[in-house]
Amino acid sequence: MPDLSPTARQLIHALDLRPHPEGGYYRETYRSEERVTCQDGRTREACTAIHYMLCGNDYSAWHRIRSDELWHYHAGSPLDVHRIVDGTIVTQRLGDPLRHPGAAFQALVPGGQWFAAERVDAGGPEDFTLVGCTVAPAFQFSEFELASAATLARLVRGHDLRWQRLLR
Repeated sequence: MPDLSPTARQLIHALDLRPHPEGGYYRETYRSEERVTCQDGRTREACTAIHYMLCGNDYSAWHRIRSDELWHYHAGSPLDVHRIVDGTIVTQRLGDPLRHPGAAFQALVPGGQWFAAERVDAGGPEDFTLVGCTVAPAFQFSEFELASAATLARLVRGHDLRWQRLLR
């Protein structure tokens, strides 16, 4: 575990978070028992939810999943969720809008869309961001895809290389 504040360490321990392949820490907190049939005929749980935490310089690397993912801000510094929409990077800031004007408590990433997220150093004492992520239909690691540099270059208009910093 990197050099973290006592608060970040306490949250990781209290929430029983584990390292996530895309970066940061997570734990699944809910998996629906109800099953749904997807448009392509697959049957799966209706939804899942996780706690997800980024600390220090951690980031959520460029990736995509098949299902819609709704991000919910809980605590810590703001978080920028970046999505690739028609070759352009679109960023939505998650955070407390009373403390960080322009931020929102929730952000939606439509299924199949490439996205990444990173903490915003807001000059406060927090060295972490804690969010929740709800995925419907349910998240499956078999549908999780990390982007390569070649994929990112193909998707981003003008091949803006600064976004490569969010690759694994």
